[in-house]
Amino acid sequence: MEHTKLPLSDEIPYKSSSMTRKGAYVALSYMVSSVLLIMFNKAALSSYRFPFTTVMSLSQMACAFVILYVLKSLMIISFTTAESKSSSYNPVMFVPSRTLAQTLPLALPYLLYVVVTMEAVRGINVPMYTTLRRTTIAFTMMMEYFIGGKRHSNIVIISVGVIIFGAFIAGARDLAFDSYGYSIVFIENMCKAVYLTSVSRVGKSTGLNVFGLMWCNVVLCGPILLLWSALRGELQSTLKFPYLLFPGFQVS
Repeated sequence: MEHTKLPLSDEIPYKSSSMTRKGAYVALSYMVSSVLLIMFNKAALSSYRFPFTTVMSLSQMACAFVILYVLKSLMIISFTTAESKSSSYNPVMFVPSRTLAQTLPLALPYLLYVVVTMEAVRGINVPMYTTLRRTTIAFTMMMEYFIGGKRHSNIVIISVGVIIFGAFIAGARDLAFDSYGYSIVFIENMCKAVYLTSVSRVGKSTGLNVFGLMWCNVVLCGPILLLWSALRGELQSTLKFPYLLFPGFQVS
């Protein structure tokens, strides 16, 4: 699951044009983890025909919860922009209930985005999926304009236009064209645009950083997915999935 802000929302003022070594490591780590996650989801949903996308989303949220909990407990990360890594924290509730409630408008688009993403990955091949995902920036720009009235320079608009044109050229040469799969990807892009546009606003109003926002998303959306999976019988069916304990399925 991808959870990174595009460089369109209001950010901290740009200070330097050179990338630090730490920044290069972060970018490389993000690239590797993003590619591996897409490949894993595609293999599980297509090669092994795992039918329960909600369970997959729930399991990945559970992993994110554990990782964030451990890092926060060890004071390696903080959840707020003004919080010191060595500051005191509540080991049970890292974020106040009032702040958690304020992130609800962000959690709902996030939940929809996560669920639609799984269906999009299932629908088309990986190269076309990554190509069509590049149009997300255009949807984000439109959402920023309609919600916040933000305008971008002509250079930015032209650059985004070139990206979209390239995506359509690639799609026109896709021999495995699937209108349903393409539609789902564009719906995913719209959901992500709403989410990215909301990140900056909710982050400013709550004082949470990217780790804090992700924690709130997981805490709010996890129980919803758990309940939905249980009511639909997906949790029970997952335990009976023939490839569940198959080594290739677990590491694919």
